[in-house]
Amino acid sequence: MKFSLIAAVVVLALAQGSFAQDAADIERLGQYFEEMKTKMTQELTEMIRTRDLASEAQTFLEDRKSQLEPLAAQIQQQLQSVATSVEEQIKPMAASVQTQVQPMLESFQKQMELMFQKMAEQAKAIGQ
Repeated sequence: MKFSLIAAVVVLALAQGSFAQDAADIERLGQYFEEMKTKMTQELTEMIRTRDLASEAQTFLEDRKSQLEPLAAQIQQQLQSVATSVEEQIKPMAASVQTQVQPMLESFQKQMELMFQKMAEQAKAIGQ
């Protein structure tokens, strides 16, 4: 009888341990599913936010583009008029500078040609 009582206690202890192990596994499985639910909820929320932000950003850019296009056209016209004015002022100055510099450049070119001729003559003399 003692033996059967001890065996019953051991069987009950083993069964309790087995149930406890199963309960722990079930609890871990439940915790895993809870973590997955939380993670999926966060990811879904992030995706929704990202899409909303993308559409808001696109709308914002389109609005700003429509507002800035007339301003850009106006600035471009002003820059063209300034460029034309500057060109009109620079052309006479450039022509004047060219007329002043041209004789100096021709003189320099002649001096260089003479120097090269002298060097060529000296090279011939050395070579003979």
